[in-house]
Amino acid sequence: MKYSKIEWTEATWNPSIGCNKVSAGCKHCYAEVMANRLQAMGTPGYENGFEFKILPDRLRTPLKNKKPTKYFVNSMSDLFHEEMPFGFLEEVFNTITITPQHTYQILTKREDNLALYFSNHIVPDNVWLGVTVENTISKRRIDLLRNIDAKIRFLSVEPLLEDIGELDLAGIHWVIVGGESGHNARPMKAEWALKIKEQCEQQGVSFFFKQWGAWGADGQKRSKKANGRILLGQEWNEEPVLV
Repeated sequence: MKYSKIEWTEATWNPSIGCNKVSAGCKHCYAEVMANRLQAMGTPGYENGFEFKILPDRLRTPLKNKKPTKYFVNSMSDLFHEEMPFGFLEEVFNTITITPQHTYQILTKREDNLALYFSNHIVPDNVWLGVTVENTISKRRIDLLRNIDAKIRFLSVEPLLEDIGELDLAGIHWVIVGGESGHNARPMKAEWALKIKEQCEQQGVSFFFKQWGAWGADGQKRSKKANGRILLGQEWNEEPVLV
């Protein structure tokens, strides 16, 4: 059963919440907007809006679910945030390890903390490890990711803000591409997405087109739903090939 509206996952699990901006892709953060709404609604845990906060009471949430589920970890934060205690991270990964029926998709913009943590920790087999690559500057994250021994390594190229040029996808299993949504969204050009798709095909990497976002393939701004997910006449929902 799918519980999340995020196209490439089934459910979300947020053992921490809150974050701060570290790169161009963070400018119009959807999680920050949502956190501020939840704060205004008086939702427990969001008393301080989008400030970083660990939530120990959520550590065991996946244990209650016996059905194999694909979890996006920390849709409302970054698991490798600079304020995240490594002791708490170890508790998060303990939950992951003792729930092998689930798959955990972990995505970060903090590649240095990611590399530091896994310099002396092992990535569980049921973890898909990913980094965000929104522009050419952020491509350095790919090199750090490929050097971590994970069963599945993936890129989230969302929001795609420019032509990111040539990609070395050695050691990468999956690439997600998407445009930005929201009132202040920056446009994504079709040729940028198509160039990434072509490189995935050439290098044998699975490709997933998540959305056009607020700007359509024709360069017109309209609702995200109206713009849809069609690229080259179809939806691209490829999953990574498990090895």
